[in-house]
Order: sequence, then structure tokens, then C-alpha cells
Amino acid sequence: MKHLKKLSIVLVLITSMLFSISCNSCQSSKKMVIEEAYNQVSPQFNADSAYQFIEGQVAFGPRVPGTQAHDLCGDYLVAKLQEFGAEVVEQQADVTHYDGQNIRLRNIIGSYNPDAEERLLLFAHWDSRPFADEESDSEKQNQSILGADDGGSGVGVLLEIARQMQQNPLEIGIDIIFFDLEDWGQPSFSSDWVQGDWWCIGSKYWSEQPHIDDYKAKYGILLDMVGSANATFLKEGYSLQYASNVVDKIWSTAIKLGYTGYFLPQRGGYITDDHLPVNQHHRAPSVNIINLKQDTRTGFAPHWHTQRDDMRNIDKNTLKAVGQTVMEVIYTEKI
Repeated sequence: MKHLKKLSIVLVLITSMLFSISCNSCQSSKKMVIEEAYNQVSPQFNADSAYQFIEGQVAFGPRVPGTQAHDLCGDYLVAKLQEFGAEVVEQQADVTHYDGQNIRLRNIIGSYNPDAEERLLLFAHWDSRPFADEESDSEKQNQSILGADDGGSGVGVLLEIARQMQQNPLEIGIDIIFFDLEDWGQPSFSSDWVQGDWWCIGSKYWSEQPHIDDYKAKYGILLDMVGSANATFLKEGYSLQYASNVVDKIWSTAIKLGYTGYFLPQRGGYITDDHLPVNQHHRAPSVNIINLKQDTRTGFAPHWHTQRDDMRNIDKNTLKAVGQTVMEVIYTEKI
């Protein structure tokens, strides 16, 4: 009986220990879940509103520099930034392009807290391509594109962020720039190739001659083609080269917000885009959030530089993922 009693006591002790360990494990698990929960700081990004801003641009038609649609859309963008409380300045200049044509560029800059020394830069291009050179039909290749995604989506997201910043002001300085003449590079069907850099003319001009002497920002974020369904944002090469810490900040924020299906951990290629001159001239270490594909011939979405780049491609879920991520990044920034 003594042996049974001892055994009984031992079993009671073991059971008690196991129960204690089990309860402690439960408490630890619950604690871990609480610690992993993320409380969003930024206001809610309204994808419906961003969608309407894209529609507003596309309604003018292709925004090709030198056209009435371009002039009218530029006025629309200036008016919207002013409506949302930004101090707006414009850069206008005549540039000679690869074909010898004289083209007028128009960069539109909206600033919040213009006197703040510490600044962040958000940017996109607002012009649309004068050639649909990725069309298989040669008759369509010389037609300009609507650029709902390529140009329009980035601008639409930034306009919604501007609207939110008016309602929910930040202490840090924010500059939103809509760059012109990003998308007038020489078409792929050209027979006589002209040596030179013919892309990103507006951002090159600004990077060399910023609207404020010796302009610097803590970092910059470029949005390009951020509106289509099933978008995949890979870590672009120049972004990692010049601003790897900002890439980490953006992608980790997207993960916290639950957008892992959009912001993928893989590296992408090196893309000549508006962030490149901004980086090269050391205006701001800048990251390109751009839809990159690993299963297409071009490395971009199938509608890229075609007549199919219209509102049918714009997906509000993608706009939400990008807009909320960028807003969370800037609203968690400490001065």
C-alpha cells in the first residue's frame, strides 16, 4: 500500500506539473498572439476614392505632352492638390527629344508643411505613352495609350493620400510630385535608334534643378503601375541598391497589414524609372513600388504599353494594399 500511495503521490505531482506546464503554454501562446497583433496607425485609405481619381485622369484621354488632354489633366491635378491643402508649384521647360521634337514638360509639386526641415518624397508620373509599341498589330502601335495603370494608378493613389493628409495632418514635411515626360522613350519599333537616355525626362529635370535649392528628403517612394488585379511587387534592383533599408521598411509594413500576397520577398530586375535620377542626384534614397512579373515576356503585366491599359485593369484591392501600406509608412515616421 505504501508503494501505491507513493505512486499515487508521484502521479498527482506529475499531473500537477503537466497541468501547470500546459496552462503556462496556453498563457504563452495567448501572449504571443497578442504581441503579434498589429494596431494600424494611419487613417483608412479609401480605394473607391483613389479609383475615382484614376477615372478622372483617364476621362481626359491619353495625357500625351503637347495635347489638350495633357493640358486639361495637368490643371485638374493642380486643382486637386490645392483642394487637399497642398502648396503647389510647377516646373515648366522646353526639352528637345530623341526625334528632334521640342516638347514642353510640366512637373507638378504639392507640398505639405513646406517649412519642415525633415521631409518625405512621394512621386509618380502623370503622362501617358504616345505609342502602343507592345501591340502585335502594327496599325495600333503608333496610337497613344490611356495609361490607366501606367501613370494613372500611381497618381490616383497619391491624390487619395493627399486627401487623407488634409483631414489627418502630419508633422513631418511631405512633397508629392507628379513627374511629366516619363513615358516618351523611343518606341521599340523604331528603325533608327538614337543614342541617349530618353525616359524619365521630367524626373531628370527636377533632380538636376529641384524646385528648392539643394532639396533633400529622408527617403522617397515611387508608385508606378500599382493598380491592376493580381499585382506582384518585387524588390526592384535600384531600390535595393540605393535604399535597401527603405525597402525593408515598406515590405515589413505591408506584411504587418496583411498584404503579403502583393508585396513579395523576391528580388526583381533593375528598372529605369523616375526613382533612378532621384537616387543618382542624391535628392532622396528612393524605392520603386512597381508591378513586376516573372512569367511574362516583358517582365510587366500583359497590358503594359498596349491599348488594353484602361480602367478594366484597375482593381480596388490592389489600390488599397498599396495606398494603405504607403500611408502606414509615412504615418509611423518619427520626426
